[in-house]
Amino acid sequence: MAAVLSKGSESARPDPRQLLLVCDAPPLLSYLHRFLAREGVRTTALNYEHAKLRVQRGLTPDLVVLHLNGNGSLGVLAELRLALPIVPIVGVFSMPDGKFAVDAHQAGATECIRLPFDLESLKETVDRFFCLTVSRRPLGEPVHETALTEDTYFVSASKRMNEIRSQGAMLAQVDLPILILGESGTGKEIVAKYIHKMSPRAHRTFLKVNCAAVPADLLESELFGYEQGAFTGASRAKPGKFEICNMGTILLDEIGEMPAVMQSKLLQVLQDGTFSRLGGRTPVKVNVRVIAATNIDIDAAIAARTFREDLYYRLNGFSIQMPPLRERKEEIPVLVEHFMRKLAPKFARQPITMSEELLDAYMQHDWPGNLRELESSVKRFLVLGSEQHVLSELSRAMSARGNAPRPVHTEAEGLNVSLKKRARSAMNEAETELIDEVLQRHNWNRRRAADELQISYKALLYKIRQYGLSPSRDANGRGGKVACL
Repeated sequence: MAAVLSKGSESARPDPRQLLLVCDAPPLLSYLHRFLAREGVRTTALNYEHAKLRVQRGLTPDLVVLHLNGNGSLGVLAELRLALPIVPIVGVFSMPDGKFAVDAHQAGATECIRLPFDLESLKETVDRFFCLTVSRRPLGEPVHETALTEDTYFVSASKRMNEIRSQGAMLAQVDLPILILGESGTGKEIVAKYIHKMSPRAHRTFLKVNCAAVPADLLESELFGYEQGAFTGASRAKPGKFEICNMGTILLDEIGEMPAVMQSKLLQVLQDGTFSRLGGRTPVKVNVRVIAATNIDIDAAIAARTFREDLYYRLNGFSIQMPPLRERKEEIPVLVEHFMRKLAPKFARQPITMSEELLDAYMQHDWPGNLRELESSVKRFLVLGSEQHVLSELSRAMSARGNAPRPVHTEAEGLNVSLKKRARSAMNEAETELIDEVLQRHNWNRRRAADELQISYKALLYKIRQYGLSPSRDANGRGGKVACL
């Protein structure tokens, strides 16, 4: 990022991209315009009325920075968003309440920053959005990108995801428990962080606890802490995550894998905000916003009695269903650009432009791993710089799922290939039956099933997805199977 140039310094080289600076306060407009010009940013600085008029006459900037000075300015924001549906709009405001930021996002702001801010931060924001080289073809929905942490962003460019963004901004203002459902890799944690950022608790602690990654016998002390001497090795008292998050937000990820005994203790916390440390006698009271997330079928888990129905109703103050990437493919070009821009500095590379062939292959792929799989693919493309390698990977993945034509073999080759296929098919069938049987025996408690199978929990999840297993039962009482997408 370029440094602020002092008076008399050589002017920065002009940037070919254009920024529209909109402000109805002449001193602030002039001040920001001079700064951006010194930084080499080609800037058109206008007041509200002139900005609306110029945009109506065809001005299409690459980025808009809009000073929001009250509710009246939100109307200007809405008009600019309607006229510039895919141009990022950064709102700058000094309103003290968090609700104004929510209203600005709903009116069409891509991101909001509060005054006062240092000029370096403004230039950094401009540089970041100028690197977003999204295609100008209309997507039907505005592109929103909100920074949550240094390297985490909430990107939305489809109707469903923009609805979730609006829901999240509204729910952030109400202290209700929220349950986020969806497949692995769809962005459940991102939405949880977004809700926290937009809430009055934003300046407080946000913590994530993966209920599946922590062993059952340690989860209680992890969440609620312990007193000195509570068990061997407890040489001093330790607060749990709920105490650390007091007045903040806690994300209970993989809540569907929480042991039954812990579910009852969590229920108490949700009811009255009190709990006892392990080995403690004095109750501890906290005020924590609870967001839970899971990729399991909650209804099936309740039917199988692996998840408490009363806990579900307590957690489900409002539920958000995250759509898989295959149901919002219109976002793929935007997400590819986002991941490219995010990952390039980490590997000391410049962002690489994808050919139409590779982008079409991305659009045809079903992405069973959702955003994580897409990010990994972009990362490999960035590191290797080989489109052919990525195209081959996508082709193999589609072929394995039966979505691509199989190669034609000669008769001699066919005998050999057929034998290999039959052996692999028999092995897969046996493995499927074994995993299905163990899962049914443990009422689909995947943690216990993984222990019996002597494989890691993540390996079991992969196998379940690979073989399309689900907790549903057929007429014979056997575990159901669904098509593996």
